[in-house]
Amino acid sequence: MLLHTCILESWGGNVSGTAGRADRTEDGATPGGPHRPGTPAAPRGRGPVVAALMTGMALAALDGTIVSTAVPQIVGDLGGLSVFSWLFSGYLLAVTVTLPVYGKLSDTFGRKPVLIAGIVLFLTGSLLCAAAWSMESLIAFRIVQGLGGGALQGTVQTIAADLYPLKERPRIQARLSTVWAASSVAGPALGGLLAGYADWRWIFLVNLPVGGVALWLIVRHLAEPDRAGARPGAGARPRAGARVDWPGALAIFATGTLLLTALVQGGVAWPWLSPPSLALFAGAAALTAVTVLIERRAAEPIIPGWVWRRRTIAAVNLSLGALGLLMVAPTVFLPTYAQSVLGLGPIAAGFVLSAMTLSWPITAALSNRVYNRIGFRLTAVTGMTLAVLVLLAFPLLPHPGEPWQPALLMLLLGAALGLFQLPLIVGVQSTVPWAERGTTTASVLFCRQVGQSVGAAVFGAVANAVLSTRLTEGGLDDPAALTPAAVDTAVEYVFAGAAAAGALAVAVLLTLAPRRFPVLTDDDRTTT
Repeated sequence: MLLHTCILESWGGNVSGTAGRADRTEDGATPGGPHRPGTPAAPRGRGPVVAALMTGMALAALDGTIVSTAVPQIVGDLGGLSVFSWLFSGYLLAVTVTLPVYGKLSDTFGRKPVLIAGIVLFLTGSLLCAAAWSMESLIAFRIVQGLGGGALQGTVQTIAADLYPLKERPRIQARLSTVWAASSVAGPALGGLLAGYADWRWIFLVNLPVGGVALWLIVRHLAEPDRAGARPGAGARPRAGARVDWPGALAIFATGTLLLTALVQGGVAWPWLSPPSLALFAGAAALTAVTVLIERRAAEPIIPGWVWRRRTIAAVNLSLGALGLLMVAPTVFLPTYAQSVLGLGPIAAGFVLSAMTLSWPITAALSNRVYNRIGFRLTAVTGMTLAVLVLLAFPLLPHPGEPWQPALLMLLLGAALGLFQLPLIVGVQSTVPWAERGTTTASVLFCRQVGQSVGAAVFGAVANAVLSTRLTEGGLDDPAALTPAAVDTAVEYVFAGAAAAGALAVAVLLTLAPRRFPVLTDDDRTTT
């Protein structure tokens, strides 16, 4: 379940999103009329809100991984060994399927109420998890946590784009990436410490004071622009006549739940071609058709058709879906490789992976110097091309090798992916006005999460097939008898598959994305 370790400041006063006139529409025309809400705040006074965003991001990242090392203590206390994997799957499912819903709600009612509701729901789930009396109740409360975590992930990224102009946006996004990466890596260690030296329930109780601080900072310091544009800083109000597409939200939730359950549990809880898998995939296909019909008829759909009709957004969605698929190789299989092939302990194996988190934020923060010269698309293509070369280099490592060799590759991979992901997120957020930014950001994150689930299923099947072949060839019955060479071969196939996913992302960008993203901005007068 290391799938959930996937990767992806602060100075003074109130934040008011001052409004201004957008310089360039997606068609290149300059609009007239009153200013548009949601342009960035003045540089002063963003600190408390940024601190709250980083805290919220840390909470969402930690809770994806912090439970992993505490499983023995939790199972020993509550039982439920046969279903404990749902502690991770349930959280992942809830986060993923709610992202589009929260994105649309933040565009309709404003970011602040959605983020506040998400934090409250997340903290409520944390408190309930700490009070769980059985594995079933703990799984249910983890799902409640995930329902709040979906709001944290999507809305935090959207507010960050609201606060910063295009030139400064890489800085805040790089900080959020640093927080996410550090929290994801630190989660298992912190969970193990709390479970080993205190009690596993503190894994959830520790969220309460931290989340409480984030909640207070958001309530006290975040002031959104007036939706009508009349009084900047007065607070966002729902659009006149705004309606929530609750049937669409329910259909999306049900569809995503069936699909992700099939992907997460297939090949683990039951065989891929078993009746449960086939029933879940068939149900997801049927619900997808129903969802499309509902969304096409809705006045304000949760997932509007323009998300896929606009080339820029569609290309970024597909590319980041490929990134989610690709990231399964290092985050899930590299720790296994480090322990089984290199003979490292769990902590040392984690350090091999963490090398990626050192370089990723650095190149992300510097990426604006690249895309301001060559554009968003070419920067992302360059980053992913380098990532593909790094992934293809992994099967060339000697066997047995030295720990510094995969660590060096992870350092290079993080640097390459920092050039890929951040320009796409900043770029796509900059092509839409305030009222569409939440939906756009959520669609990007949703596709990345789905890609992660698909990658876990596909690469898990690839690795299992290779290992099964080695068992058969060796006349072995016990998987524990697999040699390090067999594990090495399986992981090499996985990394080759990850390189293919990266090549797919490059192909999507080159064929579907426009050469220059049609940017709407108050600070930059040219299309980037």
